[in-house]
Amino acid sequence: MIHVNWHERETIKRLKCVHTDAKKYIVNNKLTTGKTYDVKNETEEFYFIVDNSGKVGGYYKEYFEEVK
Repeated sequence: MIHVNWHERETIKRLKCVHTDAKKYIVNNKLTTGKTYDVKNETEEFYFIVDNSGKVGGYYKEYFEEVK
C-alpha cells in the first residue's frame, strides 16, 4: 500500500516534462512542458510524480527526461 503515503515519501529524482503529446490519454491538463516534477515512485513503464493537481499520478516515461 505504497500509495497511502506517497506525499510523505522521499523524492527519488527530478524529471523535466519534454512534451504532452499523448496518443491515447489527455495529459496536458496535468503536466506542463518544461516544468520539473518530483518522482515519488518508478516502475518499468511509469513514473509516479506529483503533478499540477498536487496529487500523485502515474505517467508514461516518454513524457520526461531526467534533470541532472
